[in-house]
Amino acid sequence: MTEIAQATEVPYPTALRIVRALVEEGVIEREPDRKRYRPTALIQGLSYGFQNHDELVVTARPHIVALTQKVHWPISIVTRVGNAMVVRDSTSTQTPLTFNHYYPGWQVPLTVSASGRVFLAHSSPEVRKELIAYYRTDAAGAEAATLTAFEEQGEAERIVAQGYAAVARTGYSANPGRTSSIAVPLFIGDALLGTLTLVFFAAAMPLSEAVDRFVAPLREAAARIGADMLKRAPS
Repeated sequence: MTEIAQATEVPYPTALRIVRALVEEGVIEREPDRKRYRPTALIQGLSYGFQNHDELVVTARPHIVALTQKVHWPISIVTRVGNAMVVRDSTSTQTPLTFNHYYPGWQVPLTVSASGRVFLAHSSPEVRKELIAYYRTDAAGAEAATLTAFEEQGEAERIVAQGYAAVARTGYSANPGRTSSIAVPLFIGDALLGTLTLVFFAAAMPLSEAVDRFVAPLREAAARIGADMLKRAPS
């Protein structure tokens, strides 16, 4: 913090307030084992053009476009940035079956979204404990209930066993209550990258029907993306 204050030529208390605000927004994060800060992937969301050069986005793009052509609903690549899930790429502009276009940088909550729940469930125990501890400090309502389920009711194990998470009539979207979502984990080898998420009109079909129809193609697409990412990885 002292170096930041000196480099920006602002008083230490001002620098501290700015850094805390940027951490809350997910733009920067504190390094785990020392009192230093670094930018997060959310910085990429500030420029749509820069997103196009991201290896995950470049690799996944043809797969999510093909999947949207098959199922017609928009598909998103979502990764964890700090304490939120952030859209890295989306096919919302490729289909009329959407209320809004979700461009890179759009955030969804970690604890109550399908993307966040899948990510939490498949995260390492250490990462999950860290995230839950963060939200436990001020979580309320649905978020607190989700945390309790993950900690006490075996929610993580259930999601891992079934291979997906689904949320009906999401309240955090640009059109609250009008869409539902299904998410599956996205891996490269054993490393969790994020999620592959499908959003559909809640009035179009029951959530159970959507699960029956879309989980399999979502998982197949996620597997193909992971395989392509593994091929790109340095040997």
